[in-house]
Amino acid sequence: MWFFLALLVDGVLAGALYALIALAFVVVYKSSRIINLALGEWMMLGSRLVAMGLQPLGLGLAGAVAWACAGMVALVVVFNRLVLRRLVGGPLTSLLMMTLGLGALMRGASALTFQTIPGTMQLPIPRDPLVVGGLLVPMDKLLAAVVAAVAIAAVSWLFHGSRMGVALRAVADDQQAAMGVGIDLQRYFSITWVLMGALSVLGGTLWTVASGGGFGVVLLGLKVFPIVIIGGLDSLPGTIVAALLVGVLESLAAGYVDPLVGGGFGSVASNLALIAMLFVRPYGLLGHPLVERI
Repeated sequence: MWFFLALLVDGVLAGALYALIALAFVVVYKSSRIINLALGEWMMLGSRLVAMGLQPLGLGLAGAVAWACAGMVALVVVFNRLVLRRLVGGPLTSLLMMTLGLGALMRGASALTFQTIPGTMQLPIPRDPLVVGGLLVPMDKLLAAVVAAVAIAAVSWLFHGSRMGVALRAVADDQQAAMGVGIDLQRYFSITWVLMGALSVLGGTLWTVASGGGFGVVLLGLKVFPIVIIGGLDSLPGTIVAALLVGVLESLAAGYVDPLVGGGFGSVASNLALIAMLFVRPYGLLGHPLVERI
């Protein structure tokens, strides 16, 4: 029983971090219908900028995060002006290839720029785990989950409790109608990509603290892709629910199934869940089915 509870707690903590990372994917798709296949590269770049602010620049944690967010905003502005404005509304294949090409460029440039910067980050938190009712909870994972939960709540409020969120949801629902009432699509596309950049900084940093970093953070894009499909590409609540479910599923599979099959099943459990979901509800748990008149 204690083993099951320990796996459950670990899965929930991982799921909270998955949810934050997956939100960076969903906010872009909701507004611009762009499937950002370079999400892992954005996360990696955000975490590397924070590491640069901590180590060579010595800015402290708050200064390093601010430095990384400023760098990501600058990159988003350049990307929006040079690339995104020319492709929004174009064929889906062009948008997919754009994100793949951008990801390859970011990987190559980061390998040259950040090769001397350590891949790990040390935060001033206790190393000993927190004991809760006999369960050992790692402090780094607990901190990452708490910060992720606060960030998720802030993003949810932005979309559902602010004037900007009303405009973003209008753009997501019907871009033509949004233009008809005077909403500047390019402005709000830029806002969503800036938000994605900030979430990338936060998500990449928290993942580095909790699970290790370096250039391996690129693989985060592959880890969260099943989550956004299971939850629904256009659903923020669905993404959060799916992230928690996948986190628990991976933890339980790693604890109970991996010892029987020799390891590795926990890593593929989310993909098996994705296949099952595509058979049952192709549009996800809380996603909206696309209905068109022919």
